[in-house]
Amino acid sequence: MTTYDERASLSDLTSTADDVRRSVESVIEGKPEAVRLSLTVLLAEGHLLIEDVPGVGKTMLAKALAKSVDCSVRRIQFTPDLLPSDITGVSVYDQQHRDFEFKPGAIFAQIVIGDEINRASPKTQSALLESMEERQVTIDTQTYELPSPFMVVATQNPIEMEGTYPLPEAQRDRFMARLSIGYPSAAAELEMLDVHGGISPLGDLQPVAHAHDIAKLIDAVRTVHVADSVRRYAVDLVTSTRQHPELRLGASPRATLHLLRAAKAAAALAGREFTLPDDVQALAVPVLAHRLLPTAQAQLNRRTAEQIVAEILQQVPVPAADMQRPPPMPPAYGGAPHSPDGRRF
Repeated sequence: MTTYDERASLSDLTSTADDVRRSVESVIEGKPEAVRLSLTVLLAEGHLLIEDVPGVGKTMLAKALAKSVDCSVRRIQFTPDLLPSDITGVSVYDQQHRDFEFKPGAIFAQIVIGDEINRASPKTQSALLESMEERQVTIDTQTYELPSPFMVVATQNPIEMEGTYPLPEAQRDRFMARLSIGYPSAAAELEMLDVHGGISPLGDLQPVAHAHDIAKLIDAVRTVHVADSVRRYAVDLVTSTRQHPELRLGASPRATLHLLRAAKAAAALAGREFTLPDDVQALAVPVLAHRLLPTAQAQLNRRTAEQIVAEILQQVPVPAADMQRPPPMPPAYGGAPHSPDGRRF
């Protein structure tokens, strides 16, 4: 059970998350939802896929998030000639010591930016599978742990298909969420021209949090309470995707886990110690849609996975409000009783 002191620290650490959010929003004009989702995925120990047309700020969002946190950052430009060893690393024979020495690849960083991930071959893309799921890399039977926190932020252009390789379902399923930034409003684009017209928007960006701050935030997110009714609600949503007649591939059990982790992070960012069905609903589309495969008939009818998830949200019953909060804490021995929200009188 979460103690009062832990809840106070959760409130303090939320202010750190707000600092990171404001820092990123100073670069990405008029897209608070995209920035908030990026931070939610980071605190939920997930990976983010940014999929949109060229020029809307996909890579800039990833760089702004990385520069706002004082941690190790590596950028990988995915190209057809990129090799798996360029990502994971390679063992090189050292003649002086007569032994093999491991040279870490670009994946050995706390935030890894994969630009245009679908331009690399499937063999190279598969080099990310182990690291994204198990947070480790195995080279020549030797396993190397990746640093913590660890997050992959990948971008891809869904419009231009020439010279690209579609991400396999196993790869897409490892991304906790997918977002599309979209075009800015006219006011936001005008402000962007005024503020960033003559300088790089990333040039003056300074870290506002350290890696250990993010690690503490992640630990705090883990303490967020999830009621049984909210768990069942998430399972019902995911199960509905597997039974929907317009989907030939539903969401995986990993998707259910990602949905709950993201909901806990969203609750923490809102300053709450417990999740609500609203948290699950707000994240259902970005967490589930990219994992789903509509049937051929659904595609002919121009039905998207996002539309189907939105329809499922309307159909699955929402838990009652009195079943969403954590149970009251019993009075501590020799101490003051607790109120229903867990705080001492």
